[in-house]
Amino acid sequence: MNITLIAAASENSVIGRKGAIPWKLPEDFRHFHVVTTGKPIIMGRKTHESIGRVLPGRRNIVVTRQDMEIDGCEVVHSIEEAIALLERDGVEEACVIGGGEIYAQALPFATHIDLTRVHMDVPNGDAFFPAFSGTEWREVSRQRHEADEEHAVPFTFLLYEKK
Repeated sequence: MNITLIAAASENSVIGRKGAIPWKLPEDFRHFHVVTTGKPIIMGRKTHESIGRVLPGRRNIVVTRQDMEIDGCEVVHSIEEAIALLERDGVEEACVIGGGEIYAQALPFATHIDLTRVHMDVPNGDAFFPAFSGTEWREVSRQRHEADEEHAVPFTFLLYEKK
């Protein structure tokens, strides 16, 4: 099964601050929608809570240590359990959408990283994208976007695949 980690991270690897994304990049949201629609998405409980709803057009799987039910979502207790569930169902591709702890747990299983690098540093971040090695990952594509009327900061879409 192909597993893609999809994230937007600042130059200092921040993906969140106080439960929110510290920038507004409409093109990144459109990219996220295109990449994830029609695929199962795996996220942590905090990410689900920050989104505040089930993402439509996707099978929503929430990883949490807690015993709980979430309307419209499947709840599992580990990344391994999420992957086993999807493999059992014959799923060919899934996307991991955060947060920081979930990305770190999923990185060893990932086949692709779809990273939006936001060209700014974010002070006081509290959620981070994990470091990954250039010896294990190969850059497949790169598309830079300059700041414009919709985007206050420049950013680059980067796609990596595991070597």
